[in-house]
Amino acid sequence: MLARVWSASIVGIDAVKVGVEVDVSNGLPGIVVLGLPDAAVQESRERVKATLKNTGYAFPMRRIVINLTPADLRKEGPSFDLPISVGILAASEQVSAQLLGDYLFLGEVSLDGSLRSVAGVLPIAAAAQKLGIVGLVVPADNAREAAVVQGLEVYGFNNLADVADFLNQPERYQPVQFDGRKELTKSLFNGPDLKEVKGQAHARRALEIAAAGGHNLIFVGPPGSGKTMLARRLPSILPPLAFEEALEVTQIHSVAGLLKDRGTLVSDRPFRSPHHSASGPSLVGGGSFPRPGEISLAHRGVLFLDELTEFKRDVLEFLRQPLEDGYVTISRTKQSVMFPAQFTLVASTNPCPCGYFGDPIQPCTCTPAKREQYWAKLSGPLMDRIDLQVAVNRLKPEEITQQPKGEESASVRQRVQAARERSRFRFQSEPSLRCNAEMQSRHLQQWCQLDDASRNLLEAAIRKLGLSARASDRILKVARTIADLAGDENLKPQHVAEAIQYRTIDRMQ
Repeated sequence: MLARVWSASIVGIDAVKVGVEVDVSNGLPGIVVLGLPDAAVQESRERVKATLKNTGYAFPMRRIVINLTPADLRKEGPSFDLPISVGILAASEQVSAQLLGDYLFLGEVSLDGSLRSVAGVLPIAAAAQKLGIVGLVVPADNAREAAVVQGLEVYGFNNLADVADFLNQPERYQPVQFDGRKELTKSLFNGPDLKEVKGQAHARRALEIAAAGGHNLIFVGPPGSGKTMLARRLPSILPPLAFEEALEVTQIHSVAGLLKDRGTLVSDRPFRSPHHSASGPSLVGGGSFPRPGEISLAHRGVLFLDELTEFKRDVLEFLRQPLEDGYVTISRTKQSVMFPAQFTLVASTNPCPCGYFGDPIQPCTCTPAKREQYWAKLSGPLMDRIDLQVAVNRLKPEEITQQPKGEESASVRQRVQAARERSRFRFQSEPSLRCNAEMQSRHLQQWCQLDDASRNLLEAAIRKLGLSARASDRILKVARTIADLAGDENLKPQHVAEAIQYRTIDRMQ
């Protein structure tokens, strides 16, 4: 007898509907899996066979052919265990096949029949809704994640026996109910607070501008000046995720297998901090079957690169295209996948190998040649893409000993949100834009017009600092954010002047 069960496979962060066809016929006992299965899917044969026996079901001692369609799509992972098990039970007439055409099945089975969570359930649920699937049958640990997508019936089960009972008596079960929007409103940021930072008013101001406009930022200063402490407090002043943004972020983390212990929406903006020994593929994503890297896991959040000059130059060059386009494309022989990567880059570094170039107390021991070699790791095109370049100075003795008196993150976040509201109102005709840093040249001509005084100021800065056209555009974007924070509709010379000062360490050696 033939049975068909629907499942799905992940390609990038998108889902493809997969048919699991199971044919039980006369012949020598055995199981054959067709349709480009990987090793984990091939191993499903033995797992499913042992599971059915251990849960009290009869395993057909006949020839079993399992065909995964479409045949030219590579199938990977243990999520096909459950649909294969259900297909064998239906083909051997141990469960009803009436509901198989309406539901999509996902899950890994243990030898005792219990169901284990799998990665990528949320993007599969989103695709299932578009394809007209009635609902999903998933492990209980994945149920809330799938139920985030409205309009789907989601059933979560702890073991295979419950799934079989559901197929035979569906009226006994109720779908999982979960309101993702309500869950998102309960989220409160509990990370490090900006009020804990002593001094550094100039760097705190730069953090506020970066948060309000989504601008990339680099801190340069001697060891112990507070660069890392400042960077780790940027998420505390960022506006909360909108529901649509939370869905985007959660889909990426689901594909990466980072939701198994969370099981629901990612409610806080991501903060990723890879070590400087990270490779290019770990940063941008990759693998035989491409998976998202750190820059995609930081989507809608912050990517913090501490000790930026310790990263390999070729690894840093991988950042150039995602910083400009907001996505990364990974090409393989048989497929090409695209991962979103709209993140705020925050970096920190010392001004020289010894760390004390320009320090008023500790003398620098580096030669000019060493400093030049040190900064050569950061190419001009990469530095052009960093909007705010901020010098962080050593704290004064009285600042070190005093109690922190800085403004708390909640107050700063209110100004950031107000500035973002102004920019969103301005972007009503461009719904794809979410912050000032995403503006293109045509947007600058419309919303960043300069008066004569501002234009002369910018031209003088371009000549003196040797700025590129891209760097000058970045100055305009930062000036637009500064104006939004001040509540001004038009750019003024003071806005442009403040934006220019954040380019003063350009080409620093």
